[in-house]
Formats: sequence, structure tokens, C-alpha cells
Amino acid sequence: METFTILRSIVAPMLRNNIDTDVIIRIEHLGGSIPRDELGSFCFESWRYLPDRSENPDFLLNRDPYRRARILMAGSNFGCGSSREGAVWALMGMGFRAVIAPSFGDIFFNNCFQNGMLPVQLERSKIDAITSQVEADPEKNQVTIDLVANQVLAPDGTQSEFHIPALRRESLLHGLDDVGLTLKRASMIDTFQAADRARRPWIYDV
Repeated sequence: METFTILRSIVAPMLRNNIDTDVIIRIEHLGGSIPRDELGSFCFESWRYLPDRSENPDFLLNRDPYRRARILMAGSNFGCGSSREGAVWALMGMGFRAVIAPSFGDIFFNNCFQNGMLPVQLERSKIDAITSQVEADPEKNQVTIDLVANQVLAPDGTQSEFHIPALRRESLLHGLDDVGLTLKRASMIDTFQAADRARRPWIYDV
């Protein structure tokens, strides 16, 4: 899994509330026939394409420079709805590494960390302030997310702190999923098992 430390990027402000996982990726694309690294072309499909499959010119992510954004800003309850990990895969397939929103669907929030994406919770007032700066000049007014310092740096230099669980932060900083985090503590596990085997040998002699 790719590490996440500091990301500076163009930001795509798509501030609708309750963008659910069915909108992010439709269920028929998640049957296993499409590799996860190819799901990006189906992300936001119903908004992104016209009936003839040409790009919808009114959709934000079809316009430059937003199509090159690596940070998505959204409204409240982003990623709600069905519990599908493919929603994170599809967003990453479009190039996103972070989503900033006031709140997230719980399962989507946890799935982000399993795949190297950072979900950042900020108050809507701060998101609106950043959006106004970004929209004035999206190419120039980029945003920095610093996971080392737990801060979002707005184009005007305003710093906003955010908080994520310590173990989740560690997983992103070191590029480790849950299995990787467990293996990082292999010596502690071995020490415990050796002591436990001495205390309760009947558990292991099967």
C-alpha cells in the first residue's frame, strides 16, 4: 500500500451532501470481471457521462484543471449507503488520494484506510472558505494535506487541524493495511505466545 505523508494538489469541490456509494460506483461493475485498478472509468458514471457515453461537460470532474485533482472536497455524509470497498477503489482509480468532508459514512471511512486513501473531516465553514479560494483560481490555489502534522493548509496559508485514530494514521504513514500493522508487531506476538505456551501448554498441544 502506498504511503501517505504530505499531499499538495488541485482540489475538486463537489459539495453535495449524502453522495452515496451507489453514485460513486454502480454495483454491476463490482462482480469481479473488472480489475480494481480499472474501476476509475466508472466512477460517478451517472453524473460523468451522457446517454451516448460521451463526457457530460457540466460535470465538474470532466473539466480542467479539476480532472487532475487528487483531493476531493464533498458535503456531509460522503460515502453513505451500501458498504462497498469498490467505492474507494473507483475514487483512487480516478486519481484521488484524499477526500475532505464534514462527515463520512462509517464503512466508507474505514475502507479508506484499508486502501491508502485519507478521509479528512473538517467543519463545513472551513470547507466553504477553502472552496471560495480554490474556485478563484483552481490551478494556482492548491491545498496541502499534511498527515505528519495533521493539518490542512488552505491556499491563503490558513491551517486547519484534523484528527484521525492513531492506528489509522500509522497505517497510512507507513503504507500498511491491517495485516501489515499486525506483522509489524510480530516480535510482541511471539513473546506473548511463548509466555502463554508456558502457562497453558494444553492449549497448544493439539
